[in-house]
Amino acid sequence: MSKEMFVPINDFKLYAKLIGEKNGKPTVVMDAGYGDYSKGWISIVSDVSAFTEVLVYDRAGLGKSEKSSNPRTSREMVKELKELLTKLEIAPPYIFVGHSFGGVNARLYASEYPNDIAGLLLVDSTPEDYQERFLPTMRREFQEAYKKQFIHEGNYKEFKVSLKQLKDNQIKLNIPLIVLSAGNKHHYTKESQELWNKMQKEILQISTQSEFIIVENSAHYIQNDAPSVVVEAINKLLNNF
Repeated sequence: MSKEMFVPINDFKLYAKLIGEKNGKPTVVMDAGYGDYSKGWISIVSDVSAFTEVLVYDRAGLGKSEKSSNPRTSREMVKELKELLTKLEIAPPYIFVGHSFGGVNARLYASEYPNDIAGLLLVDSTPEDYQERFLPTMRREFQEAYKKQFIHEGNYKEFKVSLKQLKDNQIKLNIPLIVLSAGNKHHYTKESQELWNKMQKEILQISTQSEFIIVENSAHYIQNDAPSVVVEAINKLLNNF
């Protein structure tokens, strides 16, 4: 079963797609990386929807969604996602899956609405101290290219504000958390890759129940390079029900 919708949120509409049926398990909500949208999950959606209902959506200004007049910071995106779930009458708890910047949103949502989240899967997600701790270790060309990419939704300043929102609002969670770290980024030096894995592992501290997996042969898009690892992790979180 699959259903596509345009849902009014304030002064704009968000595109959302529901796939599969709930079967007594939580709905899996997927949040894509910066500038990405629902198509970023195409490699795993059908497999996950065999277990339960899956919601993918396009954040404001991306994919098929209209632009929002709200600032493009994580806090505003979390509010918009909360309203989307409410309007669609999808009752919590949810399993949240966040890739890259989508992991920032997923974590902030869990801090703002801890009773809504039954499990969290972070797929090579952006650590809150990325900008001051990791980025300076990369070559100047990488740093410049990284900053120039922020043209699709929030600008670089809003991205930095989002990381600060995450840092300032982190609460200790008591839910199953799985952190997947991409272990094979070709543009990283050996030292950068080791630092990345270390920073990913530190994210485990946000929850009392956490598991860390380095996906050795995968670059940043683990859902494309090692889809079975992501599907298995989601199924593991669902099996708590």
